[in-house]
Amino acid sequence: MKKVMYLNFWTVVFALVIFSCKSTKVNTDDANANNPQIDSSNGLGQEADGHTSENALDWEGVYNGTIPCADCEGIKTSITLNKENKYDRTISYIGKPDSMLRDTGSFTWDDSGSMITIGDGETSQSYKVGENILFHLDKTGNQIKGDLASKYRLMKNYSDSNLENKKWVLTELMGKPIQTPKDGKPAFVTFSSKEARMSGNNSCNLFSGSYSIKSGNRIEIGQMMNTMMACENMDQASQFMQVLQKADNYTVVEETMNLNKARMAPLAKFSLAKAD
Repeated sequence: MKKVMYLNFWTVVFALVIFSCKSTKVNTDDANANNPQIDSSNGLGQEADGHTSENALDWEGVYNGTIPCADCEGIKTSITLNKENKYDRTISYIGKPDSMLRDTGSFTWDDSGSMITIGDGETSQSYKVGENILFHLDKTGNQIKGDLASKYRLMKNYSDSNLENKKWVLTELMGKPIQTPKDGKPAFVTFSSKEARMSGNNSCNLFSGSYSIKSGNRIEIGQMMNTMMACENMDQASQFMQVLQKADNYTVVEETMNLNKARMAPLAKFSLAKAD
């Protein structure tokens, strides 16, 4: 008799455990069904406590990346977002001369506070906003999956106070001291952290373009736009512009800044401009 009672006791315990597990699974599924905006796959979107990408992330800043292209080497994209929901976007089709496009305007958030849309009509593009990243979405508003998923991302810029928001005057170019033409102005460059745009004078013409700082003092400089004046020493001005496109890293030591290519000798040397 005692043996029968012992078996019945453990039978009841086993049944209670099974029932508890099934109940927990049903409750979890029901919670997800009633909260479709929760994105458990990557933590983006509206959370259970009401936090969203819009109100909880530090999304203001500059994002850069190269998106795959069907008929070119890639679409280099730079987007600046600010707290007034304004954007500044630069797009360049790699391998296609004179293909740079730039537009500015207001962007909108979707109802979930996780996605923004930039531009209108054919230039319209939506992004899912993550921590220091924008996910380029397809035309139906879905995140791109598969082997190329990592290519459809724009990463937020690094910032370097040693380099940015200062005026750097060119002192040496390809190992040779700079001579300022009589009819020209000193060549210089500035890097604006707020817009991730560099601008300056090549001793003849004004120029501007995008840039992005990466880890290890690496820098990627986009295609430059410049005025088209004729000056005395056009060769030097032209060489300066070529150097800007070749540089892939920089060094700053006190009041001297170098633009370099790999570990070669500096392509260009600059000194910090004195305050007026």
